[in-house]
Amino acid sequence: MSGLPSRVRIVEVGPRDGLQHEPEVLSVDARVAFIEALADAGLPVIEVGAFVRPDRVPQMAATDEVVRRLPSRPGVRYLALVPNRRGLERAFGTGLAGVVVFPAASEAFSQANLGASIDASLARFREVAAGAAAAGLWVRGVVSTAWWCPYSGPVEPDAVRRVAFALLEMGCEEVTLADTIGAATPVEVRALLERLLREIALHRLGVHLHDTRGTALANVLAALELGLASVDASAGGLGGCPFAPGALGNLATEDLLYMLHGMGIATGVDLEKVRSASLALERALGRRVPSRYAQAGPLRPAGASRSV
Repeated sequence: MSGLPSRVRIVEVGPRDGLQHEPEVLSVDARVAFIEALADAGLPVIEVGAFVRPDRVPQMAATDEVVRRLPSRPGVRYLALVPNRRGLERAFGTGLAGVVVFPAASEAFSQANLGASIDASLARFREVAAGAAAAGLWVRGVVSTAWWCPYSGPVEPDAVRRVAFALLEMGCEEVTLADTIGAATPVEVRALLERLLREIALHRLGVHLHDTRGTALANVLAALELGLASVDASAGGLGGCPFAPGALGNLATEDLLYMLHGMGIATGVDLEKVRSASLALERALGRRVPSRYAQAGPLRPAGASRSV
């Protein structure tokens, strides 16, 4: 298969996107242990939480304490979602390497998720991006509902383009397109990416693909065939959005790693260590995680690590 990248960077979103939809609110100790296990596995970028209102997303409360307790690791970037200036002020001084801003491409979802129009949310995020950049923090942008909105249906590619360019103009080093409710198909993923790649450099785009309807890995392959080399995933396959009905089923990091390594694509991540982190989280949550690889396990004897 021509055009595939030789190496893919995985952005681990389990400690944030994975846990924010769980009915169980984990302790700071449990969240820190989960993140450290993922860092031990070699994941280079980890979303560790969100500086959002704890009354709306109680699973992300005490994110500042979580970050402060994480030791600095060479080659690992810890990021957190920051919705506004107040959230940014909470993030300062915690040791974060970067922040994530997350406007939507759908007006209906922007109102549901952020309580603001797209234009108002972009103005808010410009302030966050400017403040973060002035403090020397990396800024990453995620476009929610890049393909489908749970309230208004299909999202126009030009609406996604407008938000993506706004993120680049405010200083985001990378823009990630999110299939928030896991409704996109490979044809739709390819069409939008081809549209944006006419104007945006390949290395500045990534994808965040949910597996709600079982299409996440197929959608990743469609992106890889265009050369994209940045993919979000959630250890254990946990996750969703509290403000997007039906937004269940993140792409499991283990399932993604199994596919990539089997295709000869390097990641620098130890698959079995990620599986161990997910199984430990499973015990903390008191329920099985949905990751297929976490449940099936390796094809080889226990202890043989399949990493590239």
